[in-house]
Amino acid sequence: MTDWKRRSHEEKCLLNPSFCAVLLWQAALARQQGQHSLLSFEESFLILPFTLDRQLREQLPRSSRTSLPVWLTQYPLAKGKLTMQTRLLVPYTKESLLFAGTHAFISVNSDGLRADQSRAKSVQSMISTSTDEVQDCAKKARFLGRWFAEVGTPSTVFALLGVRP
Repeated sequence: MTDWKRRSHEEKCLLNPSFCAVLLWQAALARQQGQHSLLSFEESFLILPFTLDRQLREQLPRSSRTSLPVWLTQYPLAKGKLTMQTRLLVPYTKESLLFAGTHAFISVNSDGLRADQSRAKSVQSMISTSTDEVQDCAKKARFLGRWFAEVGTPSTVFALLGVRP
């Protein structure tokens, strides 16, 4: 990962730890609220690859009624792209988790990621005044938090996607 001072303008904006932490928070909160379970630490490494890559983000289903295996048959190239993106974004996910943990935005324990629900109003305010693309990233992060819960265990999610935790 490039030192912060040496990062390009685009890299600083897109891979900003606070922005990426918001996406992780969105996924974790959606999981907590919808499934009453926590987004696993391992699954958190899939959120940024799915949400930051426009093509992958736009290919995600509109509804969680579309299962992950069905989606993968509709978009067979997504698996390879996701594998590559996940590998590339591991350091940025770690940096974002560290940022989120340091600022008590997300707590990480052996059960998974717990989003601080008291931040909901400020996050919603920030997202609602952001660009359409930022809003779409946040929406898809929430979707992924719920969708992964419906797939089953984190190991099932990773096995279907062909990604090793």
